[in-house]
Amino acid sequence: MTIQLLTKEQVNTDLQQQLSQLYLELKAELDQLDLNSIFSAYGTTDIVICMDNNELIGIAMMAKYKVISGHKGMIEDVVVAKTHRGKGIGRKLMEKLLDHAKSEQLNDVLLFSGHHRTAAISLYKSLGFTLKESGLYIKKI
Repeated sequence: MTIQLLTKEQVNTDLQQQLSQLYLELKAELDQLDLNSIFSAYGTTDIVICMDNNELIGIAMMAKYKVISGHKGMIEDVVVAKTHRGKGIGRKLMEKLLDHAKSEQLNDVLLFSGHHRTAAISLYKSLGFTLKESGLYIKKI
């Protein structure tokens, strides 16, 4: 099993198909962008994957941005295949992203999680994340 930062050169049709299948476990009705478009658009998204014998079993992404208050990262879409959960893969994916955030000198890393996702919240807290007292608002465009 390997955990690695994905590069654009590693993206192929097989990996894209595996990603599409893995994301069905997150949310079946999710409209997905393909990996090539994520890499080509702005160059501000880091993707960490977990592969086991050429099978994609986990992924985590971090979008980076700069604002007056600093250089930040927003963790999105941490997904581990159901058949591989409980093995520490989510932690390893997160640790790889956080190490990368440190190397890029980000000031803060943020994430959102549903209150019902107790296992994920426990993981995030164990990695040093704290609950920020604020509300999340969204407007679909």
